[in-house]
Amino acid sequence: MSSAALSRGELNRSFRIPCIVKVLLVEDSLILRANLAEHLRAQGSSVDEAEDGVVALAYLRRYAYDVVILDLMLPKVDGLEVLRDMRAAGMSSRVLVLSARDQIADRVEALNLGADDYLVKPFAQSELESRLLALMRRSLGAAQPLLREGHLCVDPARRIATVEGQPLTLTPKEFALLEALLRQRGTVLTRGRLFAQLYDSRSESSDKVIEVLVSTLRGKLLQAGVVDLIQTRRGFGYVVE
Repeated sequence: MSSAALSRGELNRSFRIPCIVKVLLVEDSLILRANLAEHLRAQGSSVDEAEDGVVALAYLRRYAYDVVILDLMLPKVDGLEVLRDMRAAGMSSRVLVLSARDQIADRVEALNLGADDYLVKPFAQSELESRLLALMRRSLGAAQPLLREGHLCVDPARRIATVEGQPLTLTPKEFALLEALLRQRGTVLTRGRLFAQLYDSRSESSDKVIEVLVSTLRGKLLQAGVVDLIQTRRGFGYVVE
């Protein structure tokens, strides 16, 4: 597989992915998988990794994902079978297929089975980035790119939060938490639900880390003049009204 086609240096230059995306990365090339996962996480996404189709299916049966990046030539169970099982089970995750198979028939088969996009290896970093951005925005239903609440403005694509035009300095997880609450305005989100959105299955933290994130985020919002944005529903969770 073409790990050379997507080097660590290329990814460092301009990889930009919207936050709070939960991704399953299914790729048997350890180098490519590690590089992609590292940079997706650096952009605030929650990423689970699968090296073969059996592991991928186990993850898919346990968790809900916004986007699945799926290699076709996998050990044990190939990518087409994974895709077939996903759609048969009614899973609606966006699927970006990565494959060395470049025949039209291969693309048609994958798309007919329910893939949303198909990218042939080796690929340019810029093209991968563009495809992921498109899929993730569609997955999040981001018809309105900016999230606003009073003087607070959150730009998910640029990963910038401002209050009255002044930057609000947030960690990736704080930003992801704020975006999650604003996107699901009016919905009370439990600690467990927020934890599942913000962290992947490798995390050694418990969902109590959400309490810490809420506390630090509230402090930064208060310092910037945004008061009582995040409400606590005791015994239930958190909500932005």
